[in-house]
Amino acid sequence: MAQKSHFLLTLILFSFLAFPSITLAQGDLMIMPKRLLFTGNERSQEINLVNTGSDTATYAISFIQYDMKEDGSFEEINEPVEGQRFADEFLRYYPRRVSLAPNEAQTVRVQITKRNLLQDGEYRSHIYFRAIEDEAALGATDTDTDDKAISINIKTVFGISIPVIIREGENNTKVDLNNLKVLQEEKGKNLSFTFNRNGNFSTYGDLEVDYISENNERTPVSKVRGLAVYTPNSRRDFSIDLPEIEGVDYSKGNLSIVYKTEEGKVYGTSTLKLE
Repeated sequence: MAQKSHFLLTLILFSFLAFPSITLAQGDLMIMPKRLLFTGNERSQEINLVNTGSDTATYAISFIQYDMKEDGSFEEINEPVEGQRFADEFLRYYPRRVSLAPNEAQTVRVQITKRNLLQDGEYRSHIYFRAIEDEAALGATDTDTDDKAISINIKTVFGISIPVIIREGENNTKVDLNNLKVLQEEKGKNLSFTFNRNGNFSTYGDLEVDYISENNERTPVSKVRGLAVYTPNSRRDFSIDLPEIEGVDYSKGNLSIVYKTEEGKVYGTSTLKLE
C-alpha cells in the first residue's frame, strides 16, 4: 500500500498600509488618527481603534521601524540609517493587545518617557497593529484523504501601522520643488518633480496643482493629501496625473504647485511654464 503523503501548507500574507487620509483602515480595523506627533511639553496621546467587521478580532501591538526611500516607498529596518533616530525607546503604550467585538471601539494610549534625554531633532517609529488569527484558523484541517494530496490553507493576516513622531527644538524645515516636467504617458499626462527637504524635521502635508491660463485664469487640476518626506531623507521623487479638463491646455500657460501643511502653512511653491 502506498505510503500516505499529505501536507498542509499554511500561507500567512502580511499586508502593510500607512499614511493615507485622516482615518486609516485595513481589513476590518479602522484607526484614528493617521499619525501621532508629539511637540512641546505634550506627554500623551490616544489612538482610537474600531472593528468594522462582523467577527471578533484580536490585534497585537508593537513598534516597527521604516526607512523612506527616494521614490516614497518604505523599507523595514532594524537599525537606524545615518541621521535617523527611532522614537520607540522614548515611548510606552498600553494595552499591548486588544480584542474587539464587531463594531467595538477601544483606545490605545501612547506616552513619552525619558523626555529629559531627548536631544534637539526628530525621532520616528511606527506603531504596528497586527491581526492575530485564532489557532483553529491557522491549524490543520484534514478534509482530503487522497494519498498524495497537498492541502493549501491560505489565510491573510492584516497589519496596519502609523508613524509616531517626537520633535524637540524649533522647526527650520523648508522644501524646494525642483525638476518639474510634464510627461506624456500611455494613460495621459503627468507632472513629475522632486521634493528637496532642508531642515531638522520631516514634512507632511497636501500638494495642490493649479493650471494658470495665458489669460491668468486659475483652474485647480490635481490635489494629493498626506504626502510626507521623512527624516533623514532630503529628497523624494514624485509624480501626479494631470486630468483632462475642459479649458485646460497643458501645452501653454503655467502650472502652479504648492506644498503645504494641513493647517495651510506653506512648505514650498514652484511654477512650471508650459510650452
